[in-house]
Amino acid sequence: MFPRFRFADDFWADEEAEQIVLSELGVRIFKAFSDFNPKPIAAASLGQVHVAALRDDRQVIVKIQRPDIRKQIATDFEALAQIADFLDAHTEFGRRYRFVTTLEEFRVTIQQELNYEREAQNLVMLAENLKEFENLRVPQPVPDWTTRSVLTMDYVQGRKITALSPLTRLDLDGKPLAEELVKAYLKQIMVDGMFHADPHPGNVFLTDDNRIALLELGMVGHIAPALQENLLKLFIAVGEEYSETAADIVIQISQATEDFKSVEFHRHIAQIMALQQNQSLENLNAGKSLMKVSRAAIDSGLWVPSELTLLGKTLLQLDEIGKIIDPTFDPFASIRRNVTGLMARRAKKTLTPGMIFSSLLEMKQFIAGLPGRCNRLMDALTHSELEIRVKPVDTKMLVEGFQKIANRITAGIILASLILGAALLMQVQTRFRIFGYLALAILCFLGAAAGGVWLLFTIFFQDEKIKKKKKP
Repeated sequence: MFPRFRFADDFWADEEAEQIVLSELGVRIFKAFSDFNPKPIAAASLGQVHVAALRDDRQVIVKIQRPDIRKQIATDFEALAQIADFLDAHTEFGRRYRFVTTLEEFRVTIQQELNYEREAQNLVMLAENLKEFENLRVPQPVPDWTTRSVLTMDYVQGRKITALSPLTRLDLDGKPLAEELVKAYLKQIMVDGMFHADPHPGNVFLTDDNRIALLELGMVGHIAPALQENLLKLFIAVGEEYSETAADIVIQISQATEDFKSVEFHRHIAQIMALQQNQSLENLNAGKSLMKVSRAAIDSGLWVPSELTLLGKTLLQLDEIGKIIDPTFDPFASIRRNVTGLMARRAKKTLTPGMIFSSLLEMKQFIAGLPGRCNRLMDALTHSELEIRVKPVDTKMLVEGFQKIANRITAGIILASLILGAALLMQVQTRFRIFGYLALAILCFLGAAAGGVWLLFTIFFQDEKIKKKKKP
């Protein structure tokens, strides 16, 4: 089948690779596998992949992690953290995109990818979640030969989606495959709450029996139940080109910064929807539209949840696969066709006996306490004890604003008093004169004029500063 394992020039760090397998599995390669191809069929920065066979002649894939890769990545992240700290502290771009937070999320993702035992768990869980889809396949791990640095799993006979020849695409009935793939991902996102987050064409195979195999489960996304329904509403709004609804949903699930510009954000979303409406079917891309919405939100001063960005990237890759399988594939139409069933499944998932019993208990407590609350409310109204407390967003800012208004009003009253006083003093005849005019009246007029000039200068100067701060 394959030549027995031998150290070859194209295999990085021969002794180290053998040592990794020995230290992780506890046996040498030729003891664990009956055959092992020393030439890797794929290699990346984290590790490389070999074809092998177990003792029962079952063909498998063996991923071996590069030596000292965890230490190298930790060193790289330390350097990147210093750069991110500097950008967040000293640049407007950094404060808007929050590089420290983004880098931390990326570090957690890389750590998960480095743990092959977690990837094996993801393979098992995803296969269980997608068992109803007959045209999809998820290779399963071999637990006895899987550790943190070595992953052994089923060998998938097939080709990469990108390696399909034009003749193969003509013979392939891609429409049902693309439809089932989108439906499976919508189920992962909206029902299961866990989805394969790295479906780029290199990780998606077309098997020899014309099924789709999903590989590389090191990167998965998790979506909380509270966010799932809002994301489903956002998909529908983007697909139906409801710009106002889409913008409102993004604002609801995001965190607004002090510089958030609501009007500008709504205008950007309307422009995205208008451009989408004018695109041909071949150029429609749900992931690209979602990424544009996320970018517009960030540029307008919103901090969107990382799940939205990861989901946009996933759908972007998924759209590319759908176009390869079926060039006439419409992702938005597929979402509309499957949304009703997804909503029903979500409702069914939440209506478990435990959730129903919990809701009944909360209703019982509410009804039992309702008469007492009504009595207290009526007593407060009867004795004029009802108070309404308003908590402003920024009390300090409001107080400073009121003080500025009061100061300007006071200054205006004083200046008006000086002018009136000067007019009255013009009737008082004295020998003390300035330029032939009564001195006291002239002094009051000059003081009022100087004060008026100072007040106008202060008003215009401060207003100009405020305008400059508001400009992006």
